[in-house]
Amino acid sequence: MSSRIFEITKAATFDAAHHLPEGPAGPYTRLHGHSFRVEATVRGEEQGAIGWVADLGDLDRALRAAADELDHGLLNEKPGLESPTLEHICLWFADRLTPQFPGLSRIVVSRPTVGESCALNLS
Repeated sequence: MSSRIFEITKAATFDAAHHLPEGPAGPYTRLHGHSFRVEATVRGEEQGAIGWVADLGDLDRALRAAADELDHGLLNEKPGLESPTLEHICLWFADRLTPQFPGLSRIVVSRPTVGESCALNLS
């Protein structure tokens, strides 16, 4: 029988301000804020007698803890987010979650109110 690969995903939200110091003149360089949504996906085979990829509760707690670090803050003040593009925010979350979840396969960061998102595929 071939192995079965599953993906589990959790989401969290946060609100934060930022500006792009090297961005084109206009709204990007001015301080402004967004509501963000982040999704983390872990991919793998079912593990152990319980038969899950990873504990969804653990993933939820880790993702929310990372989002809480950014919530109601200025993203530019966080190391790694000096230029807080969606791409850099994806990398920031991946750096925090990968040690606990080696099967982390995807991070999606979106700004739902403006219809923008970025996906980082790790596997």
